[in-house]
Amino acid sequence: MSQISKISIVTPSLNQAGFIERTIRSVLTQKVDAVVEYIVVDGGSTDGTMKILERFRSLISFTSEPDNGMSDALNKGFSSSAGEILAWLNSDDLYLPGTLKKVVDYFNAHPDCLWLYGNCRMIDEADREIRKWITAYKIRKSADFSFQRLLVENFISQPAVFFRRSAFEQAGAVDTSLPTAMDYDLWLRLAKLGKPGFINDFLASFRVHPGSISARNYRKQFEEQYQIHKKYDLNKLALLKHRLMILLIVSVYSLFNLYFCFKVWIWSIAKKNKLLVNSR
Repeated sequence: MSQISKISIVTPSLNQAGFIERTIRSVLTQKVDAVVEYIVVDGGSTDGTMKILERFRSLISFTSEPDNGMSDALNKGFSSSAGEILAWLNSDDLYLPGTLKKVVDYFNAHPDCLWLYGNCRMIDEADREIRKWITAYKIRKSADFSFQRLLVENFISQPAVFFRRSAFEQAGAVDTSLPTAMDYDLWLRLAKLGKPGFINDFLASFRVHPGSISARNYRKQFEEQYQIHKKYDLNKLALLKHRLMILLIVSVYSLFNLYFCFKVWIWSIAKKNKLLVNSR
């Protein structure tokens, strides 16, 4: 198999003006011995995103029109791309320096590898690393991949996944009927084609903030993952393990949300008291 000459990154976007410039720069500053095709598929943002995209017009390709959700946007982006390697980076996430070089080097050194993933940090709105214990847990899981383990739990972080175009064409397009867990469904279909490669290094940062899908719709997301599991395996024990894992994760997310709400409440009280003091 020939050396990789082009890698295509797709960013689905909708009203992420507060983050998307950081996302774009994390792609454009990559140094790699291959052409980087960067495509932003915007769903018709009204928050200033278009002004940001216009500033990068000479460096990226972008469209802005109503779509049928993230999966639809991804399929539009991938169908218009030309790279041998494909990936998507959401409009609030980041690639770390050197990521695309590591990915291209891995695929060049492993010509039979159809897809791969690496480690991923979690960050907040100010790019500060958070929830390191979750990251450590996922790294332990990631180091020993199996299809059965993936059926029980989605331990693969979406921003750190890359796949060959040939694998994507075999696996099929992103499922537009899945609004929140389309990545998990695709990983399972790719895993049916072959075991992924694993880069034991940090490739990306996944941003956690109140507007993200994982924060707003985490219950729906994990329920959707359970329904996806049932498409691939009806073993009662495996289904039970998956259901129990979902209940555990949802409980943890709920505690995080309660903690966040408590912090906001304390902050609002402190701010109000400060304003009262200053007004005297």
